[in-house]
Amino acid sequence: MSTRFEIERGWDVDGAEPIVETTSGRVRGFFDGPIATWRSIPYGAPVTGTRRFRPPTPPEPWDGVRDCLTFGAIAPQTMGTMVPVDSDLRMGEDCLWLNVWAPSRHAEEPRPVMVWLHGGAYCLGTAAQGIYNGRKLAETGDVVVVSVNYRLGALGFLDLSSLFHGFTPNLGLHDQLAALEWVRDNIARFGGDPDNVTLFGESSGAGCVTALLTAPRAAGLFHGAIAQSPPATTVFGRERAAIVARRYLELLELSPAQALDLIDLPIERVVQAAGLLFDKIPLEEPGRLAAAPVVDEDLLPGYPIDRFQRGHSHRVPLIIGTNKDEASLFRLFRSPIMPVTPDAVTMMLRDVAANHPEMSAERIAEITSAYPDLDKTRGALAMSTDAAFRMPAHWVADAHATHTMTWVYRFDHATPMLRAARVGAGHATELPYVFGNFGTLNHDPTFWLGGRKQATEVSGRMMRRWLAFARHGVPAALDGSKHWPPYRPSTRTTLLIDAVDRVVDNPDHELHTAWGDQAVGFS
Repeated sequence: MSTRFEIERGWDVDGAEPIVETTSGRVRGFFDGPIATWRSIPYGAPVTGTRRFRPPTPPEPWDGVRDCLTFGAIAPQTMGTMVPVDSDLRMGEDCLWLNVWAPSRHAEEPRPVMVWLHGGAYCLGTAAQGIYNGRKLAETGDVVVVSVNYRLGALGFLDLSSLFHGFTPNLGLHDQLAALEWVRDNIARFGGDPDNVTLFGESSGAGCVTALLTAPRAAGLFHGAIAQSPPATTVFGRERAAIVARRYLELLELSPAQALDLIDLPIERVVQAAGLLFDKIPLEEPGRLAAAPVVDEDLLPGYPIDRFQRGHSHRVPLIIGTNKDEASLFRLFRSPIMPVTPDAVTMMLRDVAANHPEMSAERIAEITSAYPDLDKTRGALAMSTDAAFRMPAHWVADAHATHTMTWVYRFDHATPMLRAARVGAGHATELPYVFGNFGTLNHDPTFWLGGRKQATEVSGRMMRRWLAFARHGVPAALDGSKHWPPYRPSTRTTLLIDAVDRVVDNPDHELHTAWGDQAVGFS
C-alpha cells in the first residue's frame, strides 16, 4: 500500500493491519484480499440502564487502538428460523456498531459510500449476518460499504412513550440517523465520500429507508436511496402504538404505574415478552406487525406514505422494487408475520375495512375482484404480497417520481430448486444477488438442482446496476445490460430482473386498477 494513500485516506498501517483515526479513537481492522475490513466500530454508547429507551449518545472515546476484528453484541431479539443468525454471536445492549469494507488500493478521488440497513420485521436480524458481508460489493464496485447494527423489537420499534414521557419512540430510526452522522463525520478517513452516500435496505430495513426519506432530520445525510421490498405503509399512529405498549406491559405483568421498571428488568425478560407479543399480534390481526416505526410528530412528523404523496420526500434519486413471490417464504417457514392462508387474508381484509371507514364496500370488493382464487393458497399469497409490499412500493414510486428520478424493478429470478419448492422469487431471495454472497446460509439449498451459472450472471448485472447508481445516481450498468428507463406514473416502466432482463410498462396494471391511488396501510 502506498504511503500517499495512507496519508490521503487517514490510514496508518501497523504491520499488516489498517488503522484509522475516528472521532472516538483509533480502530484496527484487517485485510481480506484487496479489501480492508473493520467489524463493530461503535457509533453509539451502550444502551443500558437509563439509556435503554433513550436516543443514542456518542461512544466514550478510548485511548490507544481499538481492535475491530470480530463482531460485537447483536441487538437483543428472539432468535427464529426466518432470520438465520450464527450461533456464536451473542446478544447485548452494547449493540450500536457498524462494519466498514474499503478498497485498499490508491484512488485519485474519494469513493462512493453504500450504507446498508438489514431487515427482519423490525425485530430480528443483525449486520453480522454473513449474507450482508460487503467485501464483494466493495471490490466489484470500488466503493466503501457500511452495514449498521441498530436496536430492534421492544428496544428499537416499540413506542413506550405513552407509558412514560421519558421513553422515546422510533429508537431504531434514531440509531440509524446516528450511524449516518458517524458516516458523515468519519468515512472520508476510510476513503469514502461523505457527499455521495447511498442508503439501501431490504424488508423492514427498506421500510426504514422509506421512512427516513420523509424524516426532516435525515436531510443531507444520504444522497441516493434503494428500497428492496419495503413495507412502506406499515407505520403506526400514536393511538395504535399505545395499545401495543399496554399489551406489552400486560405480558410482563406490570401495571402502567410500573412502566419505569422496564429500565431495570433483565434484558432476557424484556426480549422474551417482546417475542410473545410479536408472535401474538400477527396471528390475531393478520397483516399487522407489533413493532414498526411510529408517527411521533418529531422524527416522523406524519405517515411516510402521506408525506410522499404530498411531495415531502427528500429530493434524492430512488430505486425501489419488490420480488415477484414475496409471501411464499412466509408460507414455507410457517411464519405468522404475514397472512398466507385464505382465512387469514379474509381477516386482514375485514381489518382493513374496519380501520379505513372512508373506504366503501365497493372499493374493498374492487380490490378483492383482482384475486379470483382468493379462497385458495395461491390467491391468498398474491393478496398478501400486494398488500404488504407490491402496492406500497408502487405508491411510493408514483409519488416520489413526480419530483425526483426514480427507478422501479421487480425481481423475478428463481433457481430451479426455489421454483420446485414453490418459493420462486420469494421475500429476501434477491439478497445474495445484490451482495454476491451465495451459499452463506447453513445447508443452502439454492443450487441443489443447478442454476448457479445463470444466477451468477443475474447477480453480476444486479450488482453493477446498484453500484452504478451509487456512483452516478443512475442505474446504468455499462456492460451491455438492457437500458433501464426511469419510472413515471404515466407509464410505470419497470425492469423485470430475470435470466433475461425485460423492461415492461405497467406490468401490474390490473393491480393498479383494482387498488387505486389511495394508499391502504396497517396503521
